[in-house]
Amino acid sequence: MIVMRVCRVLLLAAIVPVAFGQSMILERREATVMVEPYAPNVVRVTLSLLRADAVGAPGYGITAKPLAEGWTRESGAGGDVLRSARMVVTVSPQSGGQPPTGTRADIAKFFNGSTPGVGLSIKTPEGATLVKMAGWQMSVPNHKDGNAGVLNDRRAGDAPFYQVGATFVSPKDEHTYGLGQNQEGYLDRRGHVVRCAHDYDAPAGQSVCVPFVVTNKGYGLLWDNPSKTTVAFGFNDVTRWTSDVGQRVSFFVIAGKTYDEIYEGYRLLTGDTPMLPKSAYGYIQCKQRYSTQEELMAVAQGYRDRHLPADVLVIDWFHYTKMGEMDMDPAKWPDPAGMNAKLHAMNFHTMISVWPRFIPEDRYYATVKKNGWFEQLADGTPTNGLPYDRAGADIDTTNPDAAKWYWDVIRDNYVAKGFDSFWADETEPDLPPNGSYFHVGPGTQFFNVYPLFHTASIYNGFRKDLKTRALILARDSYLGAQHNGTIFWSSDINGNWDTLKRQVPTGINFVASGMPYWSTDIGGWQYLPEQHTPDRPALLDGSDARDVIGHYEDYPELYTRWFEYGAFQPNFRSHGSRTQNEVWSYGKQAEPILEKYLRLRYQLMPYLYSLGYMSHRTGAPFMRGLFMDFGADPKVADIGDEYMFGPALLVAPVVEQGMTTREVYLPAGADWYNFWTKKKYSGGQTIAVDAPIDTLPVFVRAGSILPLGSPVESTNEEQTIAVLEVYPGADADFTLYRDDGTTYAYEQGASQLTHLHWSEAKKALARTGAELPAGSAAEIRVIRERR
Repeated sequence: MIVMRVCRVLLLAAIVPVAFGQSMILERREATVMVEPYAPNVVRVTLSLLRADAVGAPGYGITAKPLAEGWTRESGAGGDVLRSARMVVTVSPQSGGQPPTGTRADIAKFFNGSTPGVGLSIKTPEGATLVKMAGWQMSVPNHKDGNAGVLNDRRAGDAPFYQVGATFVSPKDEHTYGLGQNQEGYLDRRGHVVRCAHDYDAPAGQSVCVPFVVTNKGYGLLWDNPSKTTVAFGFNDVTRWTSDVGQRVSFFVIAGKTYDEIYEGYRLLTGDTPMLPKSAYGYIQCKQRYSTQEELMAVAQGYRDRHLPADVLVIDWFHYTKMGEMDMDPAKWPDPAGMNAKLHAMNFHTMISVWPRFIPEDRYYATVKKNGWFEQLADGTPTNGLPYDRAGADIDTTNPDAAKWYWDVIRDNYVAKGFDSFWADETEPDLPPNGSYFHVGPGTQFFNVYPLFHTASIYNGFRKDLKTRALILARDSYLGAQHNGTIFWSSDINGNWDTLKRQVPTGINFVASGMPYWSTDIGGWQYLPEQHTPDRPALLDGSDARDVIGHYEDYPELYTRWFEYGAFQPNFRSHGSRTQNEVWSYGKQAEPILEKYLRLRYQLMPYLYSLGYMSHRTGAPFMRGLFMDFGADPKVADIGDEYMFGPALLVAPVVEQGMTTREVYLPAGADWYNFWTKKKYSGGQTIAVDAPIDTLPVFVRAGSILPLGSPVESTNEEQTIAVLEVYPGADADFTLYRDDGTTYAYEQGASQLTHLHWSEAKKALARTGAELPAGSAAEIRVIRERR
C-alpha cells in the first residue's frame, strides 16, 4: 500500500499546469523545440538550430497571442507531452541512437543530415493521429542542393539564410485542400507538387501563395514562412514542405471535428473576415477599360434604362496622365467629383484602380525615393523592370511610414472625388522581390508578404478616416489578408474553354485557404483571338456582335456559361479586353440569358448576404468544395467541378463547349431537388442533367430554407423578402442577417438576426428573433416534389 501511494504521488507530481502564456521549450541535441498553445485545439510548433529563433514570435499575418489555459504538461519516459481536451502533443525523448554499422556507416562518412532527429506527434485524446512529423531540415544553401544562389540575395547585416522544411506522414487516404491559388485544374493536392509563391507568369495562370491547408484527417496546417515554399503532397506516403529561406521551421496545427471548426482556428490566428459593403455582393461591371467619363456614364444609363440590377462601376488603369501621378486626365475625365455624385444618385458605387507604381516623371516619385520607400536593391536603388518593363518602381508598403503616406495620397486624390472603393492591382508585387529588399527584410526571405501589407495600407486608412466599409480588389493574398476588406480574383486569365474549366477547382481551393471572397474575370481578361472555330455547333449566334467578338464564333456561348457560373461566385464581376462588355454586348440571343442570371443574383441577395455574415462569424468560406459538407461520402474527395454555395445550393457549372447536358454527382447523406424543375433525387448517385444554354445545373439540398428577395436594381434599395422557399425532407434552419450595409456599426451589434426553422415532423416553418424586413410578402412556398 505504501509503495503504491508513493508511485501515485510521483505520477501526480509529473503533471503540472502550464502557466498562462507559457510554452514548452525543449532541447534536443543542437536543436531547440518549442510547443506553444493558442487554444485547446490550436498549437504552434517551432524547431531551429538557433535558440532565439525557435522561441521567437510568429511571422507576419499571425495576430493571435499564445493562450495556455486548459493545457497541462507531462514529462516521463515517453517524452514531453502537452495535453488539452482536444490535442495531445508529444515530443519524443532525446535518443542517442546506436552508431551506424555496415553500409550505413560508410554512407555516413560522406552524407549526413543537417539536423538532429526530433520525434513529434499530435493526436486526439482518443488516440487518433492528426500530425506525425517524419523529419525536418535546416541547411545552409549550398551547391550540392543547387540553391546556393539565394545567398547572393542576403546582405551582410541580414539574418543567416537557411533552407528549412519538415516532412509529415501522409496516410494513403489523406486528402488536402487549399494552399492559395494554383490554376492547373485539379482539386485534391495529393499527388501534386505545388510551388507556393506569387507568380504572375505561372504557366496555367497566376499562382498565389496562402500557406494554409485543410485535410480530411481532422486538422489544418498553417505553414509560418513567407519565402517561396515547395510542397510535395503524399509522395512516398509523406508530405514535404520546403521553404527557400528561413531561420526555423514554424507551423500551426488546428484540430477540428468539422472543417468549419478548423476555419474558426484560422480566424483566431489571423483575424476575421469583415462584412463587405453590401454593394460588393451585387454585380460589379468592369472593362479594360472605360476610357472617358462620357463612356462610363453611358454604361450606367444603359443599366438603369433597361432596369437591370448593378451596383459597382469600375475605372481601370490609364485614367491618369502619368503612372503614379494619382490624377485623372482632365481631357477624358473633366469632372470626376460631379460624375460620382451623379452615379451615386443613380444608386451606383464606384471603384478605381490604384497602382503601387511610380515613374521618375510623376509628381510623387522624388518624395518616395528620398524617403527610401521603394522596393530597392542592396545599394538603395529603386527596383525597376527595365528594359522590358518601363512602368517605374513599386512603393514598399511594408514600411509603415510609406503605407500611411500611400493611403493619404489615395484619400486626397480619389476619396475626395467621391470614389467608394479601390482596385489594388499588382499586389504580388509585379516586380518580384527576390534579390530586392523590403523594409521588413530581404525580398527573397519575405517574398510572399507584400499583398498582406499593401491591402492593409488601404484598409487601415479606411478604418482611420472613413465611416464606410472598405472594399479592396486584389489579385494576390497571404495569411491574414482576408481581414483587410479584400476580395480576390484569379488575375489576367485567358478567354477560352480550358481556362473556364480550370477556374472551378481553382476557386474552391483558394477559398479553402481561409479567403472567403474570390471571383474570376467573367469572360477572361486577355484579348480575344481574331478567329476561333468551335469544336461543336455554337449554341448562340453572335453575328450581331461582331464588333465585340470578331470571328470567335462560340464566344457568346462561352461568355454566357461563364456569366452563369459567375452569378454563383462569392463576388460577381465581369471584366475583359473586349470593346464592349455589358450584358447587352454579346448579341440578342445571349442578352436575355445574361439578364436572367443578373436578376437571379439579386433575388438571392438575402441568402447571399447572410452567407457573408456566416463567413464573418466563423471564418469558413461559403463557396465550399463538396468535401467540406459530405466528408462521409468518399466519392466527393476529388470532385472539383461542383461545389456548395452556402448550405442549400449545389452548383455544377457547364464548362464544355456545345454541351446541353452534363453529369452531376449528388452527394450521399441528403436528397436533392433540381432548382429549376423541382424534381427530387436521392443522394449518392450521378445523374445526367439537362443543361440547355440558359440553364446552369443547380440543386437544392433537402432540408433547406431559401429566402428570395423582391426585385431591386441596387443594394441601396430596400429589399423585402418575397418568398421563403422550403425544401422539405429534413429539419431545416437558416439565419437571415441584415444590417445597414455600409458602415461598421454591426461590430457594435447594430444588426438583425432572424432565425427560421422548418420542422419536418410538424410540417411548419417557425421564426424567432427579428421581424422580416418591413413590407415583406414572405410567401411560404413549401416545394412539392415533381416527377
